[in-house]
Amino acid sequence: MTRLKHTSQFRNPEGQPLSNRSKQHAAKHASAEGSAKSGPRLLQRLGPGLITGAADDDPSGIATYSQAGAQFGYGLLWTVFLTLPFMIAIQLVSARIGRVTGKGLAANVLQLAPRWIVLGLVSLLVIANTFNIAADIAAMAEALSLVIGGLNHEHALIFAAGSTLLQVFVPYRRYSPVLKFLTLTLFAYVATAFTVKIPWGTALLAAVWPKATISADYFLMVVAVLGTTISPYLFFWQASQEVEEMNQGKRDKPLRDLPSGGGLEIARIKADTIVGMLLSNSIAFFIILTTASVLNGNGITRINSATEAAEALRPLAGDFTFALFALGIIGTGLLAIPVLAGSAAYAVAETFGWHATLEAKPEKAVGFYTIIAAATIIGFGLGFTGIDSIHMLVWSAVLNGIVAVPVMAMMMLIVSSRAIMGRFKARSRLVALGWLGTAIMALAVLALLDSSAIG
Repeated sequence: MTRLKHTSQFRNPEGQPLSNRSKQHAAKHASAEGSAKSGPRLLQRLGPGLITGAADDDPSGIATYSQAGAQFGYGLLWTVFLTLPFMIAIQLVSARIGRVTGKGLAANVLQLAPRWIVLGLVSLLVIANTFNIAADIAAMAEALSLVIGGLNHEHALIFAAGSTLLQVFVPYRRYSPVLKFLTLTLFAYVATAFTVKIPWGTALLAAVWPKATISADYFLMVVAVLGTTISPYLFFWQASQEVEEMNQGKRDKPLRDLPSGGGLEIARIKADTIVGMLLSNSIAFFIILTTASVLNGNGITRINSATEAAEALRPLAGDFTFALFALGIIGTGLLAIPVLAGSAAYAVAETFGWHATLEAKPEKAVGFYTIIAAATIIGFGLGFTGIDSIHMLVWSAVLNGIVAVPVMAMMMLIVSSRAIMGRFKARSRLVALGWLGTAIMALAVLALLDSSAIG
């Protein structure tokens, strides 16, 4: 009887006995799942979701949240709660696709759309990411100059070169913990909020019971916050990071190829993603809170960059608050640039069928690393063109919006497909939330395009 019970564990969904090789995979995965229950703590199991969420709060995002707080005070705190469920849903879809199929997002989208359409979307993604990298490098350089002095271009060169060299020459298994560590820099913005005087009662009331402000500027800022929070580079990055993690040997087979199990992997992805997105939006909340209290409270209602927000805080809140805010810009930029460049490289490489992994040596993935280096170097070079950072951010936002909506729609089709996802196709609740987020994003993009045309 014991023997029968043991062998029954190694049958496929149709009840037929598995081959010896399949038995080994099933036993290995069951062992991994069992150790996951009792072994690592939650923090140790966090990875792609945590890093993705933290990378969303890049210097460009900080500028958007700072402007929201400066211009409308506590009136937009509620937006971080609005965007959270949609952000979680779409990133869950992204991670699920990567882990279940063992392929990145672009490779999966190619199953639904002609290559020329995918190539067009990926090209826009690369351009948008490059503009975003340019704005982030400029903000980091300005922030470091404010803290220690020196020339902006020298600091920008250090950041661009350092980021490129680390991505190209340090393997993923060693580089990933560095990115994970950099997520801690986000807590500078939590600390900043507690160095200034905040009327907590007023702020929290505005967050849960906002006063309606009917104006074009208010609506466009809501759109800007939504677009900053839900960005296509995050979709591509998290899906590819799940593939990277799978290939490290911890979880070395796509879930759809497993004869059984996989539930704990989906649970890990869910926990990792929820924690990452909660962190991301919590930091956005504290940035809006701080700038609303200090800047809006003192009549400063226009902020064009994250470093401008830091400078404005100095005379009003003191050197310590200024330093925390400025150092946060540098830390988040160090985290975001690899994500922006890496997501572009994953997308291009998957579209052309190139080898795409941060674990490979440079000579084994020339095309992949060329895209990483080119996006970062061109982003650095744009700082010498005289183009204002705020204009680059606007262009990036418009391009991201154009890319985001069709990619989100295709992601929802993929995650709903039993042919692609097998028994791991998404449940109706996740599908409904994902499609609702896609519809809201489409409306936001139309509003953004309309405002850009008018402006």
